[in-house]
Amino acid sequence: MKRTDEAVSLARDALIYLSQDVDRIGRFLAVTGVGPVEIRERVDDPTFLAGVLDFILADDAMVVDFAEAAGIAPEQPARARRLLPGGDLLEY
Repeated sequence: MKRTDEAVSLARDALIYLSQDVDRIGRFLAVTGVGPVEIRERVDDPTFLAGVLDFILADDAMVVDFAEAAGIAPEQPARARRLLPGGDLLEY
């Protein structure tokens, strides 16, 4: 993955993945403190989407499950995260 717009697209897919399971989205909302309205307002914000990927990347099992659901390699979320704000500081 070499382009920021591809990273944003993958992070949006990750948000959709989270929203498809009540427990996952509930945990995301609890951990991040955001609400449904804020999610809708920030769905195009690369900084917010970086946080979505951070949440998924914090759980190896979730990374694998998301990758399988999205039909991507398990390394893709970390690659996408590096292209979003703050990604140059991470070691995924």
